[in-house]
Amino acid sequence: MSTDTTGTAARDGEQRAGGPADSPFIRACRRRPGPHTPVWFMRQAGRSLPEYREIRASVPMLESCRRPELVTEITLQPVRRHGVDAAILFSDIVVPVAAAGVDLDIVPGTGPVVAEPIRTAADVERVRPITRDDVPYVDEAVRQLVIELGDTPLIGFAGAPFTLASYLVEGGPSRTHAKTKAMMYGDPELWHALCGRLAEVTLAFLRVQIEAGVSAVQLFDSWAGALSEADYRRYVLPHSTAVLSGLVDAGVPRIHFGVGTAELLGAMGEAGADVVGVDWRTPLDVATGRIGPDKAVQGNLDPSVLLAPWPVVETEVRRILDQGRAAPGHVFNLGHGVLPETDPDVLTRVVALVHELSSRRADQG
Repeated sequence: MSTDTTGTAARDGEQRAGGPADSPFIRACRRRPGPHTPVWFMRQAGRSLPEYREIRASVPMLESCRRPELVTEITLQPVRRHGVDAAILFSDIVVPVAAAGVDLDIVPGTGPVVAEPIRTAADVERVRPITRDDVPYVDEAVRQLVIELGDTPLIGFAGAPFTLASYLVEGGPSRTHAKTKAMMYGDPELWHALCGRLAEVTLAFLRVQIEAGVSAVQLFDSWAGALSEADYRRYVLPHSTAVLSGLVDAGVPRIHFGVGTAELLGAMGEAGADVVGVDWRTPLDVATGRIGPDKAVQGNLDPSVLLAPWPVVETEVRRILDQGRAAPGHVFNLGHGVLPETDPDVLTRVVALVHELSSRRADQG
């Protein structure tokens, strides 16, 4: 048996000994038993850490995503501090869209702002395909991180076509997604052309990360919860499926996550992921019933709970671990990202608690 030091799992289904591919995180993603329930946090590399705020103080967000040495350091910070079971690449979902030629910026306090929102077929044509040469800084950062992380797996990620399309059509963040839905309903041909192009960009971006050595990937569809199940199936599912099914031969677990997606969990499970992320609104045992027995789940502590007294946090962690046992595999996480005002020491205590409680259960059979 050779040791998998790249983070890429065996493509023929053989399980290699050691390395990221045999880590508790990857084992849980593949619905295999492990020594404890793995835990990591969405937005763990970021705003809650003083060391992150210090290093980012004078560097704009997009620039920080394009500097491999900075990406490497920020990605490693929560691994060093919290002892999480996986790192997630520090980046932003609009990075590949910017690489594809879209004029945008990430404005502090606002989010991504697009200079010329998508309105016509000609606008869609401005979103060009990308290759590794368009995002060399991502390739370099992943390769550096794989070396630095050793046996700790690195998660790559990208935004799903619907969420990216919403930013491009609205021109920035939106509470109602009114312009997005107007295009979906009023010009479905243009909508599908845009999402099809974004699916190609997203797939290429994830493949760059996989080829550089990430151990898993997560597809974020942050705004999908704004849709009904019928609309999701008609306007979104084909494009998310194109991304996730396009990685079926890549040999790494695929995670799919959205916010407010309780009624969409079954459909999201059909898109082709190995793991479905669940926000805090749906208990994991209920979610497992909707997703089905052939998927692992990820989640789902309410991020706001981390601001409560420790006895409350501990009670909620225990509840989620209990509910997660209904799934064939469980990755402990938050139901969305770490809030900026979170005490980092609480995150560290949560990691230790999850490991302690789940290790005890493993020992008891």
